[in-house]
Amino acid sequence: MSNYIQIEFQNISTEQSDMLIAELADYGYEGFEEAGNSLKAFIKENDYDELLLGETAGRYNISFNKIIIAETNWNQVWESNFQPVIVDDFVAIRAEFHEPILSVQHEIVITPKMSFGTGHHATTYMMIQQMREIDFNDKSVFDFGTGTGVLAILAEKLGAKKVIATDNDEWSINNAGENIVRNDCTNIELRLSSEVPSNESFDIILANINKNVILSNLQLLIKQMKKNGILLLSGLLKEDQEDILQAADQVDLEFMNKLERNNWLGIRLSS
Repeated sequence: MSNYIQIEFQNISTEQSDMLIAELADYGYEGFEEAGNSLKAFIKENDYDELLLGETAGRYNISFNKIIIAETNWNQVWESNFQPVIVDDFVAIRAEFHEPILSVQHEIVITPKMSFGTGHHATTYMMIQQMREIDFNDKSVFDFGTGTGVLAILAEKLGAKKVIATDNDEWSINNAGENIVRNDCTNIELRLSSEVPSNESFDIILANINKNVILSNLQLLIKQMKKNGILLLSGLLKEDQEDILQAADQVDLEFMNKLERNNWLGIRLSS
């Protein structure tokens, strides 16, 4: 197992934290912890580029400190800090060591480890809120960048007949596999891949990634959508809206609605 680098930024604003998360995710950072006016970001030691990080921090005129931690120790810290997330009266996301949460329609039990998608972050939270308004019964679903698998799991719980969930990170795929089994799901197929499946078609596509990945794959995503299909997007900052909607208009996607939370966007489009 490789070591990880923990980067901590202190005395930063919520907006700075949001911008840093969006940029660092593109640079390969795999986990983030927000607390008050601080942000911790985690990346594999072999993938760490101090010059690139210094340039990024310099643009925001902020400083950072760095420590090296063992992967297993980081997992223990991540899990020990994981608190249940409740999305309205719709979904609760908790770990096995938490007490059951009975006041919601759906409960998902996950071990987050280093995978993205616990519901704590605004983007995952909004994806879940958007999913509440969609009919998943007997639908085919593609979860692009599945992370913990939480959205794929929820799609099956909402009645999806088939879910293909992909991620380009082997750790995430292994973690999602554990979570899928833990939630007794049987209709989810996991694939270690960064590609949009070219031989499948989907009623609903979930893409909680980032603007650059969405824009570079939008043509492929549309090609695999069925008529009257739904595309749910997040991982987007509010300032990304114009670029996303312009690109959507060029491929004849209809804007349906959007949600905003902590400077992040969740957008629903239809073919």
